[in-house]
Amino acid sequence: MTQTDTIVIILYLAITLLIGLLASRKNSKTDSTEFFLASRSLGWFAIGVSIFATNISSEHFVGLAGSGANRGLAAANFELFAIPFLLLVGWVLAPIFIKSKVFTVPEFLGNRFNPAIQMTISGLSIVIYLFTKIFLSLYASGILFHEFLGWDVYRSGMVLIAITGLYTIIGGMRAVVHTAIFQGILLIVGALIVTFYSLDAIGGISRLPSHLPESYFSIFLPLDDPDFPWAG
Repeated sequence: MTQTDTIVIILYLAITLLIGLLASRKNSKTDSTEFFLASRSLGWFAIGVSIFATNISSEHFVGLAGSGANRGLAAANFELFAIPFLLLVGWVLAPIFIKSKVFTVPEFLGNRFNPAIQMTISGLSIVIYLFTKIFLSLYASGILFHEFLGWDVYRSGMVLIAITGLYTIIGGMRAVVHTAIFQGILLIVGALIVTFYSLDAIGGISRLPSHLPESYFSIFLPLDDPDFPWAG
């Protein structure tokens, strides 16, 4: 860890918090549509980058990248096969939700069936998202903070929760989307820079096959593979 690393991380956290707080100034304290949906005024670019940044975060740059380094392209199956389902949601289901004027999927199911279904799906969604996204993201971020700042994982998690919780509670969806745009751009630029220097270190992309086993370039591994069998 160097002083430059510390400055960059602290600066990133400060800018993220500042963007969230500035965006929150447009948030109405009494309008639920503004808080949850930013008054439905966000453009396609903001929504797209926000979705990207929400789904691609530290668990991918640390966890999934590590799996790819250890096992190859097969580690990307989970993300690649999500593409058709995301398109299905965007082209088929999203128009239905928009027409229904609901805020969430559980709300739509509650209107379609009964409130018990809404409460059940809401509870399950929260629990599943906590264990599959939030906890993993906090842990992966904690590893980075430990390596660069020397903080333990729990302290790192508390700092991240405090920062994101502050601008989310104050600014709602508008603050979340604005910070996600900033983070999404950083993710793309950072990934491109890392990719360029990584390939340059081995002499270019044409030299990649000579440094890795042949199985690393196969998306579908044998059914008896212990980590990534082709059947999932």
